[in-house]
Amino acid sequence: MSKSPITCHGQFTRPLSSQSLSSFLVLDSSTGKPAEGVFIRLQQFEVSTTGGPDIFQPLAKGYTNADGRCLDLLPPAGSLEEKAEKTALKAGQTYKIVFKTKEYFEQTGRASFYPWVEVSEKCFLQAQTSPHISQISFTIANPDEHYHIPLLISPYSYTTYRGS
Repeated sequence: MSKSPITCHGQFTRPLSSQSLSSFLVLDSSTGKPAEGVFIRLQQFEVSTTGGPDIFQPLAKGYTNADGRCLDLLPPAGSLEEKAEKTALKAGQTYKIVFKTKEYFEQTGRASFYPWVEVSEKCFLQAQTSPHISQISFTIANPDEHYHIPLLISPYSYTTYRGS
């Protein structure tokens, strides 16, 4: 498994004011344990200016740690790193978070109905589900707020919500 240049840490190591404005947690509800090694990709929506298709562009990626957490997918808000990488969250901007669950279940010797779970940040709790792609949407109204996104997975179901 190749590692992201962005590191995910299991504990806050800086004062809260310098933390990333997003954090992610994946728990395996079928075992009651954290889901270590789940690949997470954050993408930013871009509207085509050439008449082509609108697309999601990669913004950041990382893996969950032994606690199932990925706290530093994005650099701390207002940091030089955030400015250099152009990863600041923007009000009204649409983002998508992809959790690659198939690989996690394969590593633990189990099959999974959902190969990945996509969470798009646009309209809160507007769900669209199919056997191959699962999408729950919500809005980022204030990019200065902390967004914690827990995902509870099992081979045949998932649940997500906006945490605190």
